[in-house]
Parts: sequence; structure tokens; C-alpha cells
Amino acid sequence: MNTLDWVVIVAYLAGTLAVGVWFSQRAGRSVADFFASGRSLPWWLAGTSMAATTFSVDTPLYVTGLVARRGIAGNWEWWAFGISHVLMIYLFARLWRRSNVLTDIELTELRYGGQSAALLRGVRAFIFAVPINTIGMGYVLLAMRKVIEALGIWDAVQLDLPGEPRFWIVVGISVLVLIYAGLAGLWGVVVTDFFQFILALLGALLVVGFALPDVGGIAGIKLTLVETGLGDRLDFFPWSQVAQLSMTTFLAYLGIQWWAFRASDGGGIFIQRFISSKTEDDAAKAAWLFNVLHYLVRTWPWIVVALVALILYPGLADPEIGYIRLMLDYLPAGLLGLVAASFLAAFMSTVSTQINWGASYVVNDLYGRWLRPDASEHELVWVGRISSVAMVALAATAAFFAQDIGTVFRFMIAIGTGPGAVLILRWFWWRVNAVAELAAMLAGMLIAVLSYLPAFAGMDFGLRLAVTAFGSAAIWVPTMLLAKPEQPETLERFYRRTRPGGPGWRRQREATGLEPLQDLAADLQSSFWGIALLFAMMLGVGWLVFGIWAKAAATLAAASFFFYRLRRIGRRIEDVASP
Repeated sequence: MNTLDWVVIVAYLAGTLAVGVWFSQRAGRSVADFFASGRSLPWWLAGTSMAATTFSVDTPLYVTGLVARRGIAGNWEWWAFGISHVLMIYLFARLWRRSNVLTDIELTELRYGGQSAALLRGVRAFIFAVPINTIGMGYVLLAMRKVIEALGIWDAVQLDLPGEPRFWIVVGISVLVLIYAGLAGLWGVVVTDFFQFILALLGALLVVGFALPDVGGIAGIKLTLVETGLGDRLDFFPWSQVAQLSMTTFLAYLGIQWWAFRASDGGGIFIQRFISSKTEDDAAKAAWLFNVLHYLVRTWPWIVVALVALILYPGLADPEIGYIRLMLDYLPAGLLGLVAASFLAAFMSTVSTQINWGASYVVNDLYGRWLRPDASEHELVWVGRISSVAMVALAATAAFFAQDIGTVFRFMIAIGTGPGAVLILRWFWWRVNAVAELAAMLAGMLIAVLSYLPAFAGMDFGLRLAVTAFGSAAIWVPTMLLAKPEQPETLERFYRRTRPGGPGWRRQREATGLEPLQDLAADLQSSFWGIALLFAMMLGVGWLVFGIWAKAAATLAAASFFFYRLRRIGRRIEDVASP
């Protein structure tokens, strides 16, 4: 990297920190401003922020390593979440906005009652704010550490500090993002997310544009991979006998992962955007925008770069570094700095969100709920900032010791599998109780951790998901049925606030005299066609990129039909709602 590259990076950092200072006063006015943007986010800002949060510095590296090891089909590891991400558009986004809670965990004591609800809220807040969130931040910090090491930034700075360089790298980037996130609150996070997403996407496109011609374009990629015996890496599905992704794991992704994972009804970071949206419609539109940006817009630039890296750098000990090697070898001065800044943008958008999200649990669901219920708004905001420092310190420790991004990502999926079915059912069935949710969460985590013991080292990942999901179900289902139902007044309070649809709330409908604000049958139909539309568009664009014209045409034609069906349902609902 030369002087021009450094100028670009410093200019980006100065601009981002300026945004943090600009929004610091607004964020400090109240807890709602700091953690929920005063519930005034427009849909386009909320949706782009969701996409920026999931476009972190680790994701291009993760996809590069994934494609090298498992081919394009390996991306079903994260593509499968598209099912739950479409469901959140129609089933959950409006419900979350209507709940008017500050965090998703606060819903615990709205949906359940008594000591079991209070215990569940406290346990969930601690687990998600501390181990789950800090490990999640840790592998993002790990990715940033890899980028800085590979770009030679540390060597260029030439600081003579004791200990390992990677320790000081982690400390430096942790302090940087902590200052920005601690000042800005959610308003600063989402505003910078908008620009960071554009910059991060531009960075990926620049790497594609400069490196792709050197392998003969898309045609050269296909020809070279077939000639070198790596043609299976081009398969979109693991049908072939030499597929790098096992059929068991593929079926577990599509059949289990989306409903068993802890984010089945949205997930804390997305829910924070729904809660912060101006209206219920803004929340639903934000969810759709996220799906378009996440699955249609940025999937294929990452995959093309990964395949180019696989060809140009075969046999890398750490294939995740292939992306960085392409940047160093192909980008001219200035543009290298711009793409390096895009990595910083992706990193900061994700970690700043996770800091703000985790701190919201500490403030709202631990400190404000248990320690100081009468704390002032000013005190709570400062507790949020102090807890941010502690979480970043723990995340930095995780990043120092971790080595492989993909391994950590799969571990996070495994320990989060189990409670998803309960999180979905609690919205639509009155019989779900607090002890069932607590049992599902703890059982899933325990089974997943046990499955990583040396005795199960060779277990297929799909089998691990199945054992975790159904093993936890074998515990939480009888626990739910043996425990007492929630009190009628608790259930009626929840129903009055959220008004979900379906037969599961018939008793509460009759007791309150209030009709649901959700047409569950129509929303399920919309979800079905929406899922079909999303995957048809994603695969159709992919086949278009790789010049597989017949499949692209057929899939995009099917997508047109799915869109037509989706719009028909929407128009029917509008007609019924009209006077």
C-alpha cells in the first residue's frame, strides 16, 4: 500500500468518526434514542442497515474459503437462512413493531409471566449479550486481523511494541470501533451503515473487475476448473457423487436449520431494526429490502471472486486469504486503499451493530430490570457505553486465539440450534410457556457443545444439526406440557398488544373481543410464494452470470410467476381491508 491508499483510508476513518461525534448528542438523550433511534427509522435505511450488518469483513473471506473447500453448493450454509428471512417479512416484522418493546428479550415478560419469565429474561440477556455476542464479534475481529496482517498494514506502521503483533492489531481495531459505536448509538450506526454498505459492495465489484480478465472471464473459470479436476466446485446443488457438501448436511440446511436456529423469528439485530422502524409497513419493507440486497445483489460477486482465487492461488493453506491476495495483486494505487477502506466499512458496520445490540440487553434486560429499575436515562446510556467496553474486550480475546472463520461460523450455528421452533410457536399458540423456551435454549446449547467433544469429532455437520434440534425438542416439548400454562391475564395482555392471527389465540380473541390484526393464512401463502421467488431469482441470476442460459431463462420465468402469485395475495388482502 502506498501513500494514496493511506490517504483514502484515513479520509474514510475521519468521516466515520465525524458521524459518531455528530450523532453522540442525539444518541445520549434517552435509551430509546441510543438503542432504537427514537423508533423513527425509514424502511430504506433500516433495510440497508440490516444488509450492511450481515456484510462484514469476515463474509467475503468466509465465502472465499467456503467455495474453495465445498464449491458453490457450500453456500447453502447461509443461503438456507433465506427461508426464515422471508418468513420474518410476512409473519414477524409487523408483530415486532407492534409489540413496542425496546429489545427482543423484553418480549419475554410481555409474553410470559411470573418468576419463570423473569428468570428466562435474565438468562437469555446474559447468554446473548456475553458468550453469543462476544464470540460473534470475535470472529469478525479475527477476519479484520487477517486483513490487516495480509495487507501488511502492521509492518507499514512499524510500531515497536512488546508481545505478538496480532495482539496489538486486535487491540487497535477494537478501540477504533468502540469509540465510534459508543458515541453514535443506533442512529449513527444505521446512517453510516448506509454508506458503508455501498462502499463494501463497490469494493467487491472492483476486485471482480480487475481480477476476472486474468483468468479468461467466466468462460475461463469454467474451463480451467474442469481441466484441473475441480469442476464440481461449479455445482449449485450437491447432486454429483464428488460433491464437497454432503447430502445430509444440505438437507439439514434446508429442512432443519431455518426453523431450529435461535433467529427463527428474526434474530436480535434484525428485530432491533423492526422495533426502531417508523411504522409496521416500514418494518416489513425493510425486511424485503434486506433479502434483495443480501441474496440477490451481493451473493455472486463474492462467489466469482472466490472461484478466481481458487484458480490463481491453488493449495493455499488458508484459502480465506485468497480474497486479500487478489486485492494486493490486481488493484492499482488508490483503489487498493478504497477496497481496504471498504473492508473497514464492512467491519465497522457489523461490530458497531453488535456492540449496540449487546449493550441494549445489558442496559434494558439486566441492569435496568434487576439492579437499578429507577435509574435515570443518562445513567442507563452510560451503562450501555461501559458495557460496550467490556464486551469488546471479551471479543478481542476470542479473536486473538481463533484461526478459522468458517469453523467459528458453523460453531455459532450449532450452539444456536434448538430454540427456534419455540420462538416461532410462542407467537401463534397460547400453550407455549416460559419454561419451554428456557429448556429449548439450554438443551440446544448443551447438546451442541457435547457434539464437539473428541468422541464425536467426525460427525457430519448436518447430523449434528439434526441431533441438536430434535434432541432439544425431546426435552422442551414434555417440559412445556408438564408445566402449567401461562395465566389468562398474561396471555390476554400479550394478545391485546400484538394481535397475532391464527387459531392458537381463539380463547384470547373471545375473552378480549378483539379481532387479530394479522391474516395468518394469507401471510403463510405470501411466505410460500416469497420464498419461491427469492430462491428462483437468486439461482436465476447465478445461472445468468455463469452463462447457463436455459436454466437461467426457466428459473427467471418461474420467478415471474411466483411474483404474480405474491401480488395477487397482496391485492386480495387490500380489497378485503377496503371499506
